[in-house]
Amino acid sequence: MLGLLREIGTAPGQRFILGEHTRRFEDLLRESLGAADVVACGSGTSALGLVLTAMGVGPGDEVVVPAFGCAPLAASVVLRGATPVFADIHPRTMVADPDEMERRITARTKAIMPAHMFSVMADMPRFAAIARRWGVRLVEDSAVAQGATLDGVPAGLWGEAGVFSFVQVKSFGMPGEGGAVVTRDAEIGRRVRMLRNHGQDGIRRFVHHVVGHNSRFDEIQAAFQSRRLAGFPQRLERRAAIAAYYTERFAALSTRGVVPPPPGLNGRCYYVYAVLAQRREELEKHLLHRAIGSHAYYPLPLPRQAAFAPFTGPQDRWPNAERASAQALALPVYPHLTDAQVEYIADAVCEFAGK
Repeated sequence: MLGLLREIGTAPGQRFILGEHTRRFEDLLRESLGAADVVACGSGTSALGLVLTAMGVGPGDEVVVPAFGCAPLAASVVLRGATPVFADIHPRTMVADPDEMERRITARTKAIMPAHMFSVMADMPRFAAIARRWGVRLVEDSAVAQGATLDGVPAGLWGEAGVFSFVQVKSFGMPGEGGAVVTRDAEIGRRVRMLRNHGQDGIRRFVHHVVGHNSRFDEIQAAFQSRRLAGFPQRLERRAAIAAYYTERFAALSTRGVVPPPPGLNGRCYYVYAVLAQRREELEKHLLHRAIGSHAYYPLPLPRQAAFAPFTGPQDRWPNAERASAQALALPVYPHLTDAQVEYIADAVCEFAGK
């Protein structure tokens, strides 16, 4: 790492953002995915916003998003002046439910934005069919799913554009903020590339073709990620093996209040391995007593958050999202766990469910 710092700091060009390392990193990702373009951005959150802006989402438009997930799903829509419309999720996988999302489409819907969640990719073939049927844009929030594939298609390439996040907790995280837009549409890539750099096209500085943003990628981080990319498939494989072991061990616990994700490899990302636990707080304390960390993501559905409640109606209900917020608990799945540690964690969960 010190060598990288010296190399970049003493290079003749003195480029610390959007230089050769960023271009190389984008090329590596593009080639590994088979995408038309990959545009590295300041964060996964800003990548979502740039995609929506590139698609012309704005005031008067609606974007259908899952009711359960990370705040940027809704915030990126609100910050474009559009309205987020919340759809319920599948009760077990915790990803956006295609039927619920389609039910929320109106004449004002500009886009639908399913999100992959924890260990499971959304049903993108169905979402692609819904987008075609209704003539709406399809944005794929694949921030947590880099490296996952569904029916042979990489996460991020099912929609017109997808995003990745490289913040430190993600499966391809780094020591800082960062993200990327991935797309099969070269025109979307070209527009996002301008929008991330104040509307400049990279040919001539201080000539602004559109009103843009500051969402530029750091050269040191780009070099760091480029060097780590080769080992990413092996780290994902280890995560998948840990998750498969958990799911096998927990299969019998569904009738005892601990429900694992569905088994299988197709459409799995293993960013987070989350079970649904009826007595979540008790399980959390049980694990903590055994020095095992766990985490309850998203303790409130997005439409129940004060920030987004103004965009909901008095009759709106999201029962599956409410249940996920009350029961989802993430267990350790990072790739450097030893087999003994993985077995210890599984034993602790099974011990709790056996009470």
